[in-house]
Amino acid sequence: MTLGGTAHRRPDGRFRNPWPDTEPQPFSALLKWNAERLRHGVPADPPRSTFVRRDPSFDSPRAPEEALTVTWVGHSTVLLQLGGLNVLTDPMWSWRASPLSFAGPRRWVPPGVSLEALPPIDVVLLSHNHYDHFDAPSIRALAGRHPAATWCVPLGLSGALRKLGVRITREFDWWESGSLRLPAGTLDVGCAPAQHFSARSTWDRNATLWCGFAVAANGHRVFFAADTGYHPEFARIGERFGPFGLALMPVGAYEPRWFMRVVHMMPEEALQALDELRRGAGAAEVPCMVPIHWGTFKLTDEAMDEPPRRTRDEWIRRGWPMDRLWQLAHGETRRADHRDVGRAR
Repeated sequence: MTLGGTAHRRPDGRFRNPWPDTEPQPFSALLKWNAERLRHGVPADPPRSTFVRRDPSFDSPRAPEEALTVTWVGHSTVLLQLGGLNVLTDPMWSWRASPLSFAGPRRWVPPGVSLEALPPIDVVLLSHNHYDHFDAPSIRALAGRHPAATWCVPLGLSGALRKLGVRITREFDWWESGSLRLPAGTLDVGCAPAQHFSARSTWDRNATLWCGFAVAANGHRVFFAADTGYHPEFARIGERFGPFGLALMPVGAYEPRWFMRVVHMMPEEALQALDELRRGAGAAEVPCMVPIHWGTFKLTDEAMDEPPRRTRDEWIRRGWPMDRLWQLAHGETRRADHRDVGRAR
């Protein structure tokens, strides 16, 4: 089923996943999930020391216009440098992914880049309002340190950002695109469908939209899938916004499947989505991929070190070149060679 028009909008002004059987579990299902955990237990996690932290090596204040670098801060927070611009995704620096400072999922690994060490940020891509992606303390700090940054958000989030001090926002609906004319250069931004939901409380569920983003500058095209379950639109995203040289794909927080299937992909689904992005764009080679949304917060029941193992195993099973799987440590920077990521048409 291919989405068109306004199928993701509800008559009451809220939003929805428009594909069959994609309504997320209600909050009451958390009781069933917790009961299952008590009965069956969960896989053992590795020692926290398993996840190393590396020193970043991004260019400051800016990379050359022809360069593409990617630095994994942790979870879904990535610093991209392309076209001489500095782009940040889903900024999350707090120690807990929670509305409370004393409870909720706690970081396993400190942020790979300190907030104070960031280069001048030109654009922030903010995908939705869940606490592990929309972190109010981080947003407030970034708004103070980088007041000229443009924040690209899905429908309905500008007001919440303005309350936190953000000055410049640009709201996008699914499939909408536009060019940001910035002092340091031009960034083309496209808003892609995602299968997820929004909420910061029990009464605002789906009041704002959720999405992924495609960005392009100086011939480089990058896809940020953000939080999403596997859905039918990846080929069309590739056709509309690709071909991509690099994709940031979520591979964690997927168990138990009866609860998480709709909102988070397993590694095998993430790689299938990556292949559909490629085929939709008519590209001969699969994009380089940075796995995200794993190894930072314990959100679900799979072992913390399982997502990268399953990602690598599926990559090998598909016979894809290993140098195109960019499995980064927290803080690690990868510099793209044009032979790696090619040049967008």
